[in-house]
Amino acid sequence: MLKRGEIVFNKVKQSYALISSEQDQTQGYELNQTLPENYAEKYHVELTDIDLNTSLYLDIRTKIDIDLKEVEKVSKLQHKDLERIKRLEILFKVEEYYDLFHSDRGKNFDSEKSPVVYGGRVYDEKEMRSLVDSSLDFWLTAGRYNKQFEKEFAEYLGVRYALLTNSGSSANLLAFSALTSPKLKEKRIMPGDEVITVAAGFPTTVNPIVQNGAVPVFIDVELGTYNIRVEKIEGAITPKTKAIMVAHTMGNPFELDKVMEIADKYGLWVIEDNCDALGSIYNGKLTGTYGHIGTSSFYPPHHMTMGEGGAVYTNNALLKSIIESFRDWGRDCWCPSGCDNTCNKRFGWELGSLPYGYDHKYTYSHIGYNLRVTEMQAAIGVEQLKKVPSFTEARKANFKRLYEGLKELDEFLILPHATNNSDPSWFGFIMTVRDGAHFTKNEIVNFLETNRIQTRMLFAGNLTRQPSFQGVNYRIHGELTNTDKILNDTFLIGVYPGLTDAMIDYVIDKIRKFVLSK
Repeated sequence: MLKRGEIVFNKVKQSYALISSEQDQTQGYELNQTLPENYAEKYHVELTDIDLNTSLYLDIRTKIDIDLKEVEKVSKLQHKDLERIKRLEILFKVEEYYDLFHSDRGKNFDSEKSPVVYGGRVYDEKEMRSLVDSSLDFWLTAGRYNKQFEKEFAEYLGVRYALLTNSGSSANLLAFSALTSPKLKEKRIMPGDEVITVAAGFPTTVNPIVQNGAVPVFIDVELGTYNIRVEKIEGAITPKTKAIMVAHTMGNPFELDKVMEIADKYGLWVIEDNCDALGSIYNGKLTGTYGHIGTSSFYPPHHMTMGEGGAVYTNNALLKSIIESFRDWGRDCWCPSGCDNTCNKRFGWELGSLPYGYDHKYTYSHIGYNLRVTEMQAAIGVEQLKKVPSFTEARKANFKRLYEGLKELDEFLILPHATNNSDPSWFGFIMTVRDGAHFTKNEIVNFLETNRIQTRMLFAGNLTRQPSFQGVNYRIHGELTNTDKILNDTFLIGVYPGLTDAMIDYVIDKIRKFVLSK
């Protein structure tokens, strides 16, 4: 009885075959002695270590029936080759599954029934293949895909270091916590120190400041760009000020040249919350790469996704090591998962008041966390990262289509506009109901939601009015007039790459009909 993995020679057809199934009908793969013209690693396998004086090639997409009376065993497959073939068989089935059950999702728009969501996953069979491929390794924690993503993401951004974490919020927590490290000496942020930020945005841009005992100092934002009023920053600086931590709102870069000039003048740290702005450009350079630390989110509505996931990046080697420590339980050791003694002195350290030689793998230099990502998430990210340029162009095109369709409504709605010298990769299309309009934000939002058009607020609106901030120690510099206007009158709709022209035209039509009917 021939067994799976055995190579046979067909005496009638004068050709080789590989046994792949031992069921009632024996099946296998035809083996060719010449390299296929359309050779692709994801479909073809070259067999070399098979005790035959030839190389053989198989295509996992095509199986043949084998007549046992016509063949004789001539060799046996090596275990590594059999594993490769079975892996490719599974991944090809994943492709078929995607084509059958995922490829048309969300692409058939019915204006009478279909929702228009503000954000979501955009993917193809490559992400599904990569996800399953990583699961077959069953390494689970950060491994080869994690290493590949961190390297390629850093190259995309043009920075020296990128570290994966489990969310954009965790990325912000790691970025700020790193600045509290004793390793920064007199530059470290201490409890009671002040950090300049804004209240109009997402809470986890500001929460790490509070969680580390520092004091957020809120400055108002501009309407239209929704970014920090840079001209107000210097007036907010005191001897206690140590950092500026703000986001590029809706993918629209804040004035980085002016912020960095102020930071350099006063010796302040700058953290760029780049979670909503991956792919945005300011003065010819990607956002997230101007400040001392940048952060990204890979939650599904963002510019790329891993499901959950985020990243922290920097050009500073010391900051990189501190961020890594906070992410990995606060440990002092930098060995990757599964490795020991890369420093060649694992039992030769003397830190703190520990005895000499205490295991460096269990020495902790920070009060850290476990904010690591799984290998399966990184596997999805590797393929998503390749799509970021096309995703960025789609977001820009969708934004432009919305703007052109709604620009005549500027009398009633403050429409978004890009910061000077910037090229945003837009996260959303944000609008503010003007004073004196004959409708309210709630009325237009309820109308859109009733018509299955998903809306969002500018996240927390005004953080100082949120229940979570009651009793929090913060300071407001000047007035938050525009921030309160945003709280009461601002909403946004989506521009993500999953939106079709038909969906966007439907949204334009509904907004125009509502506004012009009032």
